[in-house]
Amino acid sequence: MKIGLMLPFGDDESNGYAGLRDIALAAEEEGLDSIWGADHLIFRMDGETEGIHECWTVLSALAAITSRVEIGPLVLALPFRNPALTAKMAAELDEVSGGRLIMGVGCGWHEPEFDAFDFPFDHRVSRFEEALQILLPLLREGQVTFEGRYHRATDVQLLPAPIRDGGPPILIAGKQPRMLDLVVRHADQWNAAWFGHPDQADELHTRLRNLRGALERAERDPATLDVTVGILVAFEGAGADTPERAIRGSTEEIADALAAYASVDAKHLIAHVFPPNPDSVRRLAEAAALAREKLGLATPV
Repeated sequence: MKIGLMLPFGDDESNGYAGLRDIALAAEEEGLDSIWGADHLIFRMDGETEGIHECWTVLSALAAITSRVEIGPLVLALPFRNPALTAKMAAELDEVSGGRLIMGVGCGWHEPEFDAFDFPFDHRVSRFEEALQILLPLLREGQVTFEGRYHRATDVQLLPAPIRDGGPPILIAGKQPRMLDLVVRHADQWNAAWFGHPDQADELHTRLRNLRGALERAERDPATLDVTVGILVAFEGAGADTPERAIRGSTEEIADALAAYASVDAKHLIAHVFPPNPDSVRRLAEAAALAREKLGLATPV
């Protein structure tokens, strides 16, 4: 089981790119498996607007200064970018990172940012499904022609070709029936988030049952789809706005909670830590190392 870090992309969560760089480097140096970023443009709720750093730019910069951790968006909102161009961007970032990209994609959910930046919010799943029919053939086969209701691509070729045969692994986040159908048809990995201790994550168990049902209907072997889970972990100094369900306790107690996710066959945990700073990253890495020891797993090199 891999254990990675969700980077704090919110404008009020870190000290700009410098802070994100320090946190990412701590994850790399302390032995975590991956770093991830959320793809949003703004958050707007109750008349208040909050900023967030642009996902792809930051991940590209971090790919150039790290050498070991996997890197991915959790998840890239396909409606924000042309799908053929997105394939081109993914192939390039995978090369910059030396083959460390996990291409997480989704259809988006926060309507105010769609409205503010003039992206259509209607028929999001249908648009997403069409976008996949351009993105995936380009990354996996290198070319595509497609004519749909929302997207089209005419004799597009992906050159230079992706450095990995078949391109980077595809992660899709989704929980409703249509999205789960797309997951089992197209994805290498699936993500559900955000949870605390697995014994208390009732919603996760519901989603896993739904996923198993979709796999069964598609006659797909569950072993061919990796389950990834976003979790919340709080350490000393976490603010009052930290979610109550976050995993808390001593290093050993947190390690026990991480290891317990093996019971749901989670292949990759992605932790959002509170407070979001290098010290929390180091403490997560300590718990991750102990969890791997408990599970009899090797520490990443």
